[in-house]
Amino acid sequence: MSSDFVSRGGAAASTPVSIVIPFFNEEACARQLLVEIGEQLAPGQIEFEVIAIDDGSTDRTGDILASYATIDRRVRVLSSERNCGQAMALLRGLQAATQPIIVTLDGDGQNDPADIPRLLARLHDLDMVVGIRQHRNDSWLRRWMSRIANAVRSCILGDRMRDSGCALKAFRQSAVASFIPIKTLYSFMPAMAIAAGLRVGQLPVNHRPRQGGSSSYGMRQFLWYPVLDLLGVWWFVKRRASR
Repeated sequence: MSSDFVSRGGAAASTPVSIVIPFFNEEACARQLLVEIGEQLAPGQIEFEVIAIDDGSTDRTGDILASYATIDRRVRVLSSERNCGQAMALLRGLQAATQPIIVTLDGDGQNDPADIPRLLARLHDLDMVVGIRQHRNDSWLRRWMSRIANAVRSCILGDRMRDSGCALKAFRQSAVASFIPIKTLYSFMPAMAIAAGLRVGQLPVNHRPRQGGSSSYGMRQFLWYPVLDLLGVWWFVKRRASR
């Protein structure tokens, strides 16, 4: 069951949160992103941990994350010797999460930590909240491919998600059991949750320019891989045993 809504804000939830962030070659923005999270989830308002996954970065990302973790004990760093891909990094972080609520976002700084309290506030009567990126700061080609992919996926799976690929999501720990390990996991998490009978809603969120590095997404990641995974998820959704 999916739900569409627009929220104007509200008090953040008091339930402890695990914030899971995959990083790959994000030395230009990694530290600033962690600083912003600490500022937006101020002490005494939201109890949280950050699970930062260094997915085999070849720049200084790993050193920056490790250094920051020494001054903020709420930050835990998981490191891979080689790049395993965003989906595997995300799954590692989800498995390491210890809190009843999980928030995911990208490590490139485009997702705004200021939106996290808003997602948490709306989660009180849902199992998952998915961000809808407003005024996207991406190239026209990336926006076009994303628009087509969302339309096709929503039509075939019937999940009614407007921006399923937005990394900024908040969900209950229990939702993790509904995810299957595919290469384009981010884009299909809402459909998998809906297929499991969970309540999923959407919320407009801010989208910022990249603060450094470069996108690793090309035609294969935006079109070929999602098409293959869409077929698999469609079969899974249709064949999944309902409770």
